[in-house]
Amino acid sequence: MKRIVNKLLAFSCLLLAVSCADYNETNNFKADPDPTVIPRYTDLDAVKSYIDRENYPNLVLGAQLKVDEFNKQELAHAAAMTNFDDVAFGTSLMSSEIVNAKGVMNFLSMKDLLDHMDEIDGTVFGSPLFANANQADEWLATLTAPIEIIVEYVEGKVVNYNDSTKFNGTVEKGKAAIVKYDSQNVLQVSASSNVNIIEGFEVDSLAKYTTTFWAKADKDITFDVVFSGNKVTGNGPNGKWQVKQGKWTKIVVEAQSAGGVTDGYLQVQTGRGMTINIQKVQVGYYPDNHRPQTHQELSDTINYAVKAWCDGVMKINEGRITSFDLIDEAIDSKSQLGSGMYDLKHSTDKIFWQDILGSENYAPVVAHATRTSFEEHGGNLSDLKLFISETELEEQKKFESLMYWIGIWDANGANIDGINAKLNLVYSEDAATQEANKNALNTLLDNLATTGKLIRVSNFDIKYKNAEGTAVAAKEITDAQRQQLADYNAYVIKQYMAKIPRDKQAGICKGNMSDTTDPVGLWAVDSKSKDWVRTATYEAFCKALGGQQ
Repeated sequence: MKRIVNKLLAFSCLLLAVSCADYNETNNFKADPDPTVIPRYTDLDAVKSYIDRENYPNLVLGAQLKVDEFNKQELAHAAAMTNFDDVAFGTSLMSSEIVNAKGVMNFLSMKDLLDHMDEIDGTVFGSPLFANANQADEWLATLTAPIEIIVEYVEGKVVNYNDSTKFNGTVEKGKAAIVKYDSQNVLQVSASSNVNIIEGFEVDSLAKYTTTFWAKADKDITFDVVFSGNKVTGNGPNGKWQVKQGKWTKIVVEAQSAGGVTDGYLQVQTGRGMTINIQKVQVGYYPDNHRPQTHQELSDTINYAVKAWCDGVMKINEGRITSFDLIDEAIDSKSQLGSGMYDLKHSTDKIFWQDILGSENYAPVVAHATRTSFEEHGGNLSDLKLFISETELEEQKKFESLMYWIGIWDANGANIDGINAKLNLVYSEDAATQEANKNALNTLLDNLATTGKLIRVSNFDIKYKNAEGTAVAAKEITDAQRQQLADYNAYVIKQYMAKIPRDKQAGICKGNMSDTTDPVGLWAVDSKSKDWVRTATYEAFCKALGGQQ
């Protein structure tokens, strides 16, 4: 790494049009200016420098990107650190990326970025600590798996062909009959036959069955065995079972049934020239040697996981990140309580934290664990701010439901500091649609302003749609359309600054700094050089944050 900190200052002035001189220099990486291009917006400084800190002391301008992209310390890193107050890393620092199935936590990327932030005096907004998506599902499944127990062998069905005179079992192929052999009655399964030598018992797919039978042949033979739809590998060559010539041999088959099969049977499948004689057949089983964890055991397990995860994060953090999304997207808009409010999300196929902790205790438990670990590992509790992040809060009922749950959680001791409203904004060329878009935004901000909580808005990307409702891609957008999009970006910023009380303005976080397939960026991406080019939205951000019309 060479001169990275000094180059951050240069970047604010030199990230211009198609390319920009020396915007960030690492070992063998350097961009040179293109003298043939007359850049636009060259008179603008770094975006964050336009915020009136005296009148808006709490307003934080953030950007979101991935940890690996940031840790390269190249263009995206320089753009973020030069133009924004803090950086958020979304799912990159959530437990799904850090904790494996055995509970081993790999915080190397997080440690690298926090150590680097110390060097350059940067600030991070913490990724959601608890959520339904992007969680360490394999670890939680391992922790909450059924417990192994000791089980006793259960005697099952017995068929003694020495006492039989007629075979009534299933012959799927070939033939089988009771014959006199070695001076006794036996079941003789002819060559090239598939015969159920025992059947008529019920099987449980979780139980392990042991079937034993005595067999003899007049020459060395091999055969296959199928237990209730499941072909079982034998003790002989090529996975077959074998019987040596002239000796009664005890065959022991241990197997579970195939999935979905409930009718129990053991079938012998002989090949050409492979006749086998069978005496007594007996089947028994070991019941499933697992039991579900009790509610108390599950509660203890999940509380352990909460504490272990918080402790891991805060040990690496060392008090450096002071604002976190505590819980992300917990509201289920498809499930309604008797009160008319939306319920929290719950799962039937994997573990959600609230399934075990209980909906009303979810936030209080994880908030307490977070604050405890934060303080134990060097953090100042007075600095720590915990947010609930949620999407689609422009829907009135969802907003009311979120406030309903926050009210319950706060009453139970969670003491939530703020709300992180994840935006889903669109600019429409259709006047009526765009007016509705503005009204929805203003209603959302008005509602948020009434909460008394710190208010952060994130995922601040605005997509562009034409009058027919079709999205306009970044590679197709015209200058005029880009200006309309920029003006709406400025409108959103100014409405946030005007409607949210200044002491509650926790910040605005850009979802993407540069264009994706959509024209959402402060920078466009040059198709040839892949360099970043300032757009009208860059200018709009600067002017809106600076209070200009």
